[in-house]
Amino acid sequence: MPSLLAYLVAAVALILTPGPDTAFVLAQAVGAGRAAGVRAALGVAAGVCVHTVAATVGLAALLHAAPAVYDAVTLAGAAYLAYLGIEMLRGNGAFDPEVDVGAGGFRRGLLTNVLNPKVALFFVAFLPQFGSGTELLPLGVAYAVITAGYLGAVALAAGRARALLASTRARRWLGRGAGGVTLALAGVAAREAL
Repeated sequence: MPSLLAYLVAAVALILTPGPDTAFVLAQAVGAGRAAGVRAALGVAAGVCVHTVAATVGLAALLHAAPAVYDAVTLAGAAYLAYLGIEMLRGNGAFDPEVDVGAGGFRRGLLTNVLNPKVALFFVAFLPQFGSGTELLPLGVAYAVITAGYLGAVALAAGRARALLASTRARRWLGRGAGGVTLALAGVAAREAL
């Protein structure tokens, strides 16, 4: 029980740390509404399940043992974050209520999480300390449930703020801010891999 409590405390701390997943859910909720934000949050939680399965079958140990492979995954994540950041900066629907960015929100949330180096590192370095094989499945599911709950709440709150950001100018600046933050996170991820 004490080790489970330690795991949950660490998981909650990581989930509450703002990063690409949170930025993406906020962008979806403000840009396309609460439902789109919730779909994005569920996609992120599904990405956690992908990391859990990878840790369960030993891919976490492989990534830890093969730094070049881990660096390649990190660089792919950085490239995807850079793509999302550029799309937000260009204004391609990230905060445009006329564009249905929510339709692909689940899939994009899944990719954002799967390619998120912070989450991959957590599952590579931390999760295996609490067991191996199928023992990791309930821990990963708990992480996914906490993630879905937290980011779902973020999406609902951001969706309510959408009305406050009804002006085109406010949406443009919010898009630029979110795009800049996402690009900065891409740069941090790329620097860690190089």
